[in-house]
Amino acid sequence: MGGAIARGLYRSGSGIDRIVVSNPSEPKLKALKTECPDVVVSTSNMDAVKGADVVIFAVKPWLLEGVMAEVAPMVEFRRQILVSVAAGVSLDTLWNWLKNYSGDRVLMRVMPNTSISVGESMTLLCSRNASDSQVAAVAALFDALGRTAVIQERQMDAAMALCSCGIAYAMRYVRAATEGAVELGLYPDQARGYLLQTLRGAVALLEATGANPESEIDKVTTPGGVTIRGLNAMEAQGFSAAVIAGLKASV
Repeated sequence: MGGAIARGLYRSGSGIDRIVVSNPSEPKLKALKTECPDVVVSTSNMDAVKGADVVIFAVKPWLLEGVMAEVAPMVEFRRQILVSVAAGVSLDTLWNWLKNYSGDRVLMRVMPNTSISVGESMTLLCSRNASDSQVAAVAALFDALGRTAVIQERQMDAAMALCSCGIAYAMRYVRAATEGAVELGLYPDQARGYLLQTLRGAVALLEATGANPESEIDKVTTPGGVTIRGLNAMEAQGFSAAVIAGLKASV
């Protein structure tokens, strides 16, 4: 995720003066440098912290405490914003990890999804001890990579299930629908192309009209028609119940 964020920010033309990326893997850094020549790379986490306005910790949750402890003595807590991209690590936990270093610290949790690599992430953001301008500054960074929603931390788990896990759920629908279309006689590439455009159209309709999805469904479900028969067959197999159960299981 850290590499995707760095690549996305580099390509976004968002006007960031300097991007520094640290990683213990030199091959990963070389690959990033090849794609983004102006990005500064280092195997030292200290290099990524020095002089930064925003420090993004894009590491696995079980590594986060150690990385934060490593760089904390170098952090300018009154000036620098610390952003965690580690799933499941609460603001309370982050706050307590750093309590011995400063009583005045600005912390944020940010959760993008994998479409950040193509500039279409739905990113979630919550904060502790941050001013409106600081929240806006970090939101603007991730807005360059899609869309950002500032939410309360109590909503984070539900929103992550919908947006971060939701990418996989959407992909599973695409796979299932493609398989069904092939069984009905379409070629796989045809089915995929037709389906992706259909999904783009569905999104565009909802965005343009602000309508409830059910009202758009009503427009194509004529009495005795094929669409209502298909919908009823899906519901008989537990379509809506399965989606809801999947979301609940992800929290």
